[in-house]
Amino acid sequence: MVPSRSIVQPARIAHGASVRDLVALAKPRVTSLVLFTTAGGAWLANARISAVPMAFLMVGTLLIVAGANALNMLLERDTDALMARTKDRPLAAGRLSPAVALWFGVGASVAALPLLAFGVNPTTAVLAALANLLYVLAYTPLKRRTHLALLVGAVPGAIPPLLGWTAATGRVEAAGLMLFAVLYFWQLPHFHAIALSRREEYERAGLWVMPTARGTAATWRAIAVSIFLLVASSVLLVPLHVVRPSHLPVPLALGAGLWIVAAIEARRGRGGRATFLASLVYLVALFASLAASAGG
Repeated sequence: MVPSRSIVQPARIAHGASVRDLVALAKPRVTSLVLFTTAGGAWLANARISAVPMAFLMVGTLLIVAGANALNMLLERDTDALMARTKDRPLAAGRLSPAVALWFGVGASVAALPLLAFGVNPTTAVLAALANLLYVLAYTPLKRRTHLALLVGAVPGAIPPLLGWTAATGRVEAAGLMLFAVLYFWQLPHFHAIALSRREEYERAGLWVMPTARGTAATWRAIAVSIFLLVASSVLLVPLHVVRPSHLPVPLALGAGLWIVAAIEARRGRGGRATFLASLVYLVALFASLAASAGG
C-alpha cells in the first residue's frame, strides 16, 4: 500500500517555550542511548581518554545530537501530528514555535563543533558533523520517498561508538568501525520491528517503511538477515581484540534469543512489539558484556 500524502498542520503555534518542551526537542531517550554508546566506544578503545576530553566529548555529543533531533522534529512536525506516538511532541501539538526549534537545533549543532574539535580532536568533530548532516538533510527527507531511508539513517545512528573510539585514539580504526557495524546492524531489526507495530500510523503519515513498501513477510525476512549480521559483527570484536574471548558466548546467546522472539512473532502474525523490546535487551546486555570483557 502506498502511504498517504495528506498533510496536517498543527492547529496552533505558541510563541513561548517551556523548559519541558525544549528538553523534548532533544528527544531525551534517543539522546541518552547515544551518550551510552558513545561512552561505550571510548571505554572499549585501545587507548585511555582523560577526564577533560571525555567531558568535552559527552557535552559536545549531547549538543550535536540534541540539535539534530530538534531539526528533525521541525521538519517532521506535519507527519508527527498524524501519528499517535508523536502527536504530543511540542511542535506537532502547537506548543512551540518552529522558529524556536530552528534556533535551538542550529544553535546546539553549531555550538557542539568547537567543543569536539578543540576539546577532543578534529576527527571526532568531523564524524559528529557528518552524523548530524546525514540525519537532518538525508534521512529525514528520504523517509517521505523510500523505505530505503533506513539504510541511510542507520549511518548517523551507528556513529556514536565510533565517536567514543576516535575521541580516545584520534584515529578511525578497524575495531572502531566494527563497533559502528554493530550499531548499524542493530538498528535494522529494531526499527523494522517498530514499523511492523506502527504500520498503519506510518501509512497515514505518508512515511515509507518496509512493511508498507514490501509487505510483512519481506520485513520479517529482513529482520532475520539483519540479526545474523548483527551477531556476526558482535562476534568479530573478539578477533579484533576489542574484548576477550570470554565475551564470545554473549552475542551468540543474545542473537539466538532475539531470533527466537522474532520467529515466534512472525509465525503468530504479531506486530513486532516483542522483537522491538528484545532488541533493546540485546543492545544493553551486549554493551555490558563488552565493558566487562574489554582489554582483549
